[in-house]
Amino acid sequence: MIPLLGLAGEAGSLLSEYKKWLREGKSYLPFQDQVSEELGDIMWYVATIASRNNLSIEDIAKENLAKLYDLYGDQDAAEPAGRIIFNFDHAYPSSEQLPRHLQIELRDVSGKLDLVYNGSSIGDRLTDNSHIQDGYRFHDVFHFGCGVLLGWSPVMRRIFKCKRKSEPTVDEVEDGARALVTEEGVSAFVFEYARKRDMLKDAKKVSYDLLRTIRDLVSPFEVRVRSLSEWNDAIIKIYAVWRPMIESRGGIFVGDPDAGTLSYEPLPATPVRSPF
Repeated sequence: MIPLLGLAGEAGSLLSEYKKWLREGKSYLPFQDQVSEELGDIMWYVATIASRNNLSIEDIAKENLAKLYDLYGDQDAAEPAGRIIFNFDHAYPSSEQLPRHLQIELRDVSGKLDLVYNGSSIGDRLTDNSHIQDGYRFHDVFHFGCGVLLGWSPVMRRIFKCKRKSEPTVDEVEDGARALVTEEGVSAFVFEYARKRDMLKDAKKVSYDLLRTIRDLVSPFEVRVRSLSEWNDAIIKIYAVWRPMIESRGGIFVGDPDAGTLSYEPLPATPVRSPF
């Protein structure tokens, strides 16, 4: 208990030094020396707590660096974070692969949503399934976005009838009911997070806790290899399309897996028929 209290106390001392610097500015000459001393005390307490719990400071540092790399990706990489490099279905027949270069119309008619792909209706007619109109009926945007950016969407495989039936185990585990329910759960979980944050308008990042929970939820499935950085990038891009869908009561979802991009396009205007 003493090292834990000591760590809290030294963190408070560090904040006190920062308060003095804020108040006095450059005239507070001892600032750097005091910060160095406080950080040294903090490091001592951290090392003590680690030692008493049979933990290695070196291992802790390595694990933290790995977490940061997972969360932020390689900042010096030529490819942008979230760019899809491989698909999970590339070795399967084309009929069992997720569609490429998606262009799907989402048409809202009196609070009920229809999906149209290549001129034909797909999936089920959707409502918000809520006592309030909150736009969740557009949540297939989440599934389409996951399919495009992460190469993973059991829900999308069901909609487009491209489950990998040539491999029974893959069909059962990766494309089956548990995976499908998990993806729906992730969609609802992220939506509740986004709904409380203006549907992620102007956001660049989502919280680490949200990403970590998603990682835990999808851990039994192939998408577990996707980094937290890729998940973050996908969520931000998905909601950049979802927002105008709600605002305009529909639109066209456009996805390009090769470019790693999603975009929104307005629905074409319905021509007015002449009474003559």
